[in-house]
Amino acid sequence: MGILVSLLVLSALIFFHELGHYIAARMMGVSVEVFSIGFGKRFYTFKKYNTEWSISAIPLGGYVRMKGQDDSDPTKKSYDTDSYNVKTPSQKIFILIAGPAFNFILAFFLYFIIALGSPAVLSPVIGTVVKNSPAFEAGLDANDTITSINGVGITTWKEMAEIISESEGTLELIIERNGYLEQKVLTPKLQDAQNMFGETVKRKMIGISAAGATHKLELSASETLGYATEQTIFASTMIFTGVKKLLFGEVPAKELGGVISIVKLTSDATASGWMSVLFFAALISVNLGVLNLLPIPALDGGHIMFNLYELIFKREASEAVMVKFTIAGWVILFGLMGLGLYNDINRLVG
Repeated sequence: MGILVSLLVLSALIFFHELGHYIAARMMGVSVEVFSIGFGKRFYTFKKYNTEWSISAIPLGGYVRMKGQDDSDPTKKSYDTDSYNVKTPSQKIFILIAGPAFNFILAFFLYFIIALGSPAVLSPVIGTVVKNSPAFEAGLDANDTITSINGVGITTWKEMAEIISESEGTLELIIERNGYLEQKVLTPKLQDAQNMFGETVKRKMIGISAAGATHKLELSASETLGYATEQTIFASTMIFTGVKKLLFGEVPAKELGGVISIVKLTSDATASGWMSVLFFAALISVNLGVLNLLPIPALDGGHIMFNLYELIFKREASEAVMVKFTIAGWVILFGLMGLGLYNDINRLVG
C-alpha cells in the first residue's frame, strides 16, 4: 500500500510540473506533441487537443515534448509558426519556468489544505531537564509548560525555541505547573547543537527537551494563508540551502537521497496518516521545483540559462556548445541519480 501511494504521489507531482509546461506552451502558441507521465514503453495512450497523452512503464519522471524541441538531439529544430524554436527567449523562459512554478503553487495548495485540517504541532511542554543547565538551575522540571517568555505568549515549542535562540541577556519565563503559574528567571548559554543538515552550530539554549506533547492548530482564514505561505517559503529555502551545501561540500554527498528514499519516506508517511502524506508531498513538490531550476542543461534551469544567454547577447549559443553542454548535463543528472541510488542501497543494507 505504501509503495502504491508513493508512486501515485510522485506521478501526481510530476503531472502538475509537466502541466505547467503544457499550459504555458499552449498560451504561447506552441504545439505540444507528447505529454507523458513516466519513461520507456507506453502502455496507455490517447490523443486529444493534438497531443498524445501517455502513461509509460517507468513512473519515475515525465516530459512534455513540444514541436521543435528534442533534448536527445538539440540540432533537431522546426521553424513552423507553432514551433518552440520560433518563440522569443522571453516566451521560452515563460514556458520553462512554468513547470517549477506549478510545483511551488501545488506545494502552497497542499500546505493550505493541511492548515484547514488543523495540523498537530509540538507543545511547549518540558520532557527532560539537563543537569546543571540554566533550566536546571532556575528550577524547571519535567511536565512544566512554558506559557510566555518576557511577556510574549508561547503556544508551540518552535516559538519558544526561536525566542530563546534569538534572545539577549536574561529571560523571564512563566510556566504552568500542576495548574499554577510560576515565574522563572534564567540566562541561555551558547552551546553546540546540530542543525537540520547535521552540521554543528552554536546556538543559545537553556537545557531542556520536549515531552512530545502535541496540540492542533486552530487557524483563522488569514492565518491559514499565512501558514501555507510560511511553510512554502521555509521548504523552498531549506532545499535551496541544502543543494548549495551539497555543491560546496558543506554537507557530505552520502546525505543525497534518491527514488528509493522518496518511496520509503512516503510509505512511512502513509503509515502515519494522510496529513503526513500531504506534508511529504508538499516537500517533494518544492524539491522538484528547486531541482529543476538548477542550471543543468538536461533540466529546465539549463534551458533557461541558454535562453538568458540569447536574451542578453542577442544570439543563440552555437549548436556545438549546446550539444556538448546537453550531454554534460545528462551525465551530471544521471551521476546524481546514480549517487542517490547508491546511497539509498547503502542505507537499506546498513
